[in-house]
Amino acid sequence: MTDLEAALRRAVRGEVGFDVTSRALTTMDASNYRRVPLGVVAPRDADDVAAVLEVCRERGVPVVARGGGTSIAGQATGTGVVVDFTRHMNRLVSLDPEARTAVVQPGLVLDRLQDAAAPHGLRFGPDPSTHSRCTLGGMIGNNSCGSHSVAWGTTADGVRELSVLTARGERLRLGREWSGAPDGLRELVDGDLARLRTGFPDLPRRISGYALDALLPEKGADVARSFCGSEGTLGVLTEAVVRLVESPRARALAVLGYVDEAGAAEAAAGLLPLGPLTVEGMAVDLVPSTEGLPRGGAWLFAETGGDTEAEARALAEAVVRAADVVDALVVTDPAGQRALWRVREDASGTATRMPDGSEAWPGWEDCAVPPARLGGYLRDFRRLLTAHALRGTPYGHFGDGCIHVRIDFDLLTADGVARFRRFSEELADVVVAHGGSLSGEHGDGQARAELLPRMYGEETVALFGRAKALWDPDDLLNPGMLVRPAPLDTNLRFAVLPRGPVDVEFGYPSDGGDFSAAVRRCVGVAKCRTTSVSGSGVMCPSFRATGEEEHSTRGRARLLHEMLAGELVTDGWRSPEVRDALDLCLSCKGCRSDCPVGVDMATYKAEFLHHHYAGRRRPAAHYAMGWLPVWLRWAARARVAPVVNALASVRPLTAVAKRLGGIARERELPRLARETFSRWWRGREASSGGGALVVLWPDTFTEHLSPSVGRAAVRVLEAAGLRVVLPPTLRGPAVVGDGTSRSAAPLLSLLTARRGRVCCGLTYVSTGQLDRARAVLRRTLDLMTPVLETSAPVVVLEPSCAAALRTDLPELLHDDPRAARLAARVLTFAEALERHAPGWAPPAVDRPVTGQTHCHQHAVLGDTADRRLREAAGLTGELSGGCCGLAGNFGFEDGHYEVSAACAEDQLLPAVREAPDGAVVLADGFSCRTQLGQLAGVRGRHLAEVLAEGLEDGPGKR
Repeated sequence: MTDLEAALRRAVRGEVGFDVTSRALTTMDASNYRRVPLGVVAPRDADDVAAVLEVCRERGVPVVARGGGTSIAGQATGTGVVVDFTRHMNRLVSLDPEARTAVVQPGLVLDRLQDAAAPHGLRFGPDPSTHSRCTLGGMIGNNSCGSHSVAWGTTADGVRELSVLTARGERLRLGREWSGAPDGLRELVDGDLARLRTGFPDLPRRISGYALDALLPEKGADVARSFCGSEGTLGVLTEAVVRLVESPRARALAVLGYVDEAGAAEAAAGLLPLGPLTVEGMAVDLVPSTEGLPRGGAWLFAETGGDTEAEARALAEAVVRAADVVDALVVTDPAGQRALWRVREDASGTATRMPDGSEAWPGWEDCAVPPARLGGYLRDFRRLLTAHALRGTPYGHFGDGCIHVRIDFDLLTADGVARFRRFSEELADVVVAHGGSLSGEHGDGQARAELLPRMYGEETVALFGRAKALWDPDDLLNPGMLVRPAPLDTNLRFAVLPRGPVDVEFGYPSDGGDFSAAVRRCVGVAKCRTTSVSGSGVMCPSFRATGEEEHSTRGRARLLHEMLAGELVTDGWRSPEVRDALDLCLSCKGCRSDCPVGVDMATYKAEFLHHHYAGRRRPAAHYAMGWLPVWLRWAARARVAPVVNALASVRPLTAVAKRLGGIARERELPRLARETFSRWWRGREASSGGGALVVLWPDTFTEHLSPSVGRAAVRVLEAAGLRVVLPPTLRGPAVVGDGTSRSAAPLLSLLTARRGRVCCGLTYVSTGQLDRARAVLRRTLDLMTPVLETSAPVVVLEPSCAAALRTDLPELLHDDPRAARLAARVLTFAEALERHAPGWAPPAVDRPVTGQTHCHQHAVLGDTADRRLREAAGLTGELSGGCCGLAGNFGFEDGHYEVSAACAEDQLLPAVREAPDGAVVLADGFSCRTQLGQLAGVRGRHLAEVLAEGLEDGPGKR
């Protein structure tokens, strides 16, 4: 233990982390930069903060204050001690609806403040797109803005008083009329009034530099406002009094279509006199799909408010009439508005990939110019991109003249980094020529501070340095930011990554087969750190259960980045730190769809486990549950299901079995079916249906644990006029078949053929046994070859197995063209009915539903067909999001029970408890049904079972 660590542990009541994991998690924010800290402290209160400052001051160690870590310019990273306010100093201290103020701690997430203020008809005005995870302290440090700044301004406009600790331990209460100003600050301002009155651009989004002009007497000498945007370089915030604004009772969203972004940009300023709440812009190259948007190549999102829906709509329609548009749409439905806003809010992540899949990066993320000059600035910006052979996708706060953009800089080579510098210098000059600010929202950090003399001139920047010296004479707080900045092309986070390919098992098709590129996908926007999910969202259940950064998708990606770097995490694939962080990943695949940049931590986890345990003994659960298909097939062949079930009822025996198998003692072992699905199939009367042929996949769970689902699916599919068969069970010439191993081949071929069963390999993949998974999947492809020679779809009832076939199969066997062909054939139960029995109408069940969309279905398969099928059957209501928490082997593994149960309590169990009487509990996944049974005593049912029961009244025809 170092002297610094020991001193901090003695002085601080909060957590002190100098271990590899704590440091690795804070090497980066959402920027291009990386710095390795000495340690991390999570203070419990202001006294802890003071103690940290004292210990570090005595030793000359820098201190960096950190909130949600979503800063885009590098200002939330440092080489000294990082102070993490999110763990303890995250409370809403008080809220006064009459005074319209709130007292907050710096680690409070913005959405928690909004949730508390909403019942009073109030809100905090600024709302960055990261509102679900950014903190008030970080917003004050960066002077954040968000989409509603045309109505309610920046964070500085919403601040009344700030409690601050200086690096030398002085406690200040900052406010107007010089309240809380450090000694010498007033004299500094009085000595340079002319410069402060003329040297700062007059535009709504000037965030760059220190806001020293807020200290002018005619502006109320507002020390708190001047402190906003100082990026933790002047003092450490411990508490804030913020202003709240009245939130409109109703809102409407006018979506205005234009030919291109320049047309949208030029129109934006003209809408401001109508008093919209937002004027946001984006172009078609940022939108994954234009479905639901009016015609055009670019759009403005102009939100309006009113006391009633009619009033809000009338204002929106007035905006449409005033706008010169190609097409327009007015949306008053809250769900429709949320869906449209989600496209805009995810832009900070989706913009990190160009349409062809190549990478794009921040660096010039938020320049701002006067709104009336935005169109001209954008044209000049595009010309500069072309001159440097770069590409970017501008979007952002057009009404405030603020543009966000990610650019496809090559930050991996010396030539690319040199071009990054040249472009940055030239763009800074373009911004200044248009009367703009280098930063319009996210701060200067390391990305732009070096270029501040181009905007302000050397003398004003020198004045910034003198102000910094008054607040922090020892240069202890976030050095290298704003004043005496580090060069913008140093400390790049890519520099430490391997330049050659990393030997991996999966194909990573979206990343050119490069595992480093896959890990680089995480840019730190931290959508995975949200504490609640909206709609059907899933990501990230383990973070919501523990609240720990290392259990977020971002945290795990950071550890994998450091593993590849080899500087902090030094033992590569054998790293216990990475293993422990991945241990609580449920492999729910939620990040694959919910992460704006498509990080796929389930695949990364499987990859890591494969390498981590190569040539080593694995945890017992990997053998017990990873090889579950083998054990269940053996039990079925020996016909010992009744014996196994009886033994499972004997507690001493099950206790021993669980201990040997690495299974949580709290778990009940699932009962084996007395008759497997395939055995039932062989004993049934063959259907004489002449409809379209579909191949029903007998997954392990349907086959051995819940054959009732398979029987129900067969009944429904055949009622819909489809001809159901099972996959062949012989390799070699076999019919597309019935699962009985019949063959039309000569007797010799039949005798030499090898018997087998198809399997998606899910349990092997999820436990990282990728060699075994590959062997199983190749056997499956051999068996399915006759099917692939037909046009028959493959219907998979278990969502996790369907997802494995759609994604894991082609990504693991990327060298076998049959894998992609089989993946393309996979359909869910609802998709099969919709595509191959379009004239069939399901029975009218007419009941409410509750339950949860399977996380793999949400992330990989989609549930649109399921929604339509439920609606056609009269099954009303929405299923919850999140993850059930059992997640295949995860919830059964020893040590995972508490997190598994917490995940279920996040969405699933409350939804079931709050369901109306008579509601059908839908759960298509075996894990979901098991979790419901074990934690809630509720029987969940597959949609096929519900429809099969409804067939008593007979199907109809559309």
